[in-house]
Amino acid sequence: MAIIKSRIEHRRKFKSQSAMEYLMTYGWAILIIAVVLASFYELGVFNPYTFAAKAQPGSCSVYRPDGAGTNNFISLLGPCTNEIPQYAAQFTPLSSTYPMIYASSPLIPSGLNSRTVTLWFYVKSPATIFTFDNGSSSACLPFAIEIRPGDSFFLSTCNDDFYTGLNATYDRWYFVAVTETVISSSRIINVTLDTQTATQTSTDLNNGNADQINIGGWDGSHTYQMNGSIANVQIYNTALSQPDIQALYKEGIGGVPIDLNNLVGWWPLNGNANDYSGNGNNGNAINVSFTGGWYKGYTAP
Repeated sequence: MAIIKSRIEHRRKFKSQSAMEYLMTYGWAILIIAVVLASFYELGVFNPYTFAAKAQPGSCSVYRPDGAGTNNFISLLGPCTNEIPQYAAQFTPLSSTYPMIYASSPLIPSGLNSRTVTLWFYVKSPATIFTFDNGSSSACLPFAIEIRPGDSFFLSTCNDDFYTGLNATYDRWYFVAVTETVISSSRIINVTLDTQTATQTSTDLNNGNADQINIGGWDGSHTYQMNGSIANVQIYNTALSQPDIQALYKEGIGGVPIDLNNLVGWWPLNGNANDYSGNGNNGNAINVSFTGGWYKGYTAP
């Protein structure tokens, strides 16, 4: 009996030793495979958008046969199929310079006028503040959006500040739309983050009259600058309805403008800073690159 028990224990020890030898032999191989798979995941190899059809730079534009600022026979030109873009604008702040895209046009709504700004954004961690402003550093900003992940969207229009309470996180793409409606002696402001909305009514009508827009930074300041990416910026000279805004969101990051008659600027930022609204508001890109790996953190609506 003792001999049988001894043999059983011997077999158990032999099996345990064999298992340990197996793990020692193949453990490193398994670890290397896991590291490689994790690297591929980080690079987006397993992201379905890696293999999705992508719109080429400038593939879709607005056609205005009578020139900038006109709406006769206006239409979309080219393959405008809401495909995701090939590139997105990447903003990386430096100690001595700041990234920004700026353009100037009398068609861009300023002062006491209704307007809508929509765009997609992705903020890296850590980030300072991103601003989109319709103004300049030497004047009261008629329209500025600041995004503080973990805090809230902050909308500034001269002397009127609006903390929306809509929170964003790092390392994820979001859609944001801001409308401003001027009615008699008040302004109604709506901010939409994906499908969430915040509203404020203001009696402050002290809006500035600058006509320059800055995407990704505040002109003249190193404090207010973007750390991340931006895509598909659209500006309208009217306050779009909430159904229109939700339709834009559902189109996704490659969506085309929804109201051509009131569209005054469209910067897809798909490989360049050109304005594809047909109004010629081409932007000047300062320390901005266009990345083809932008789709990390993007999920279609």
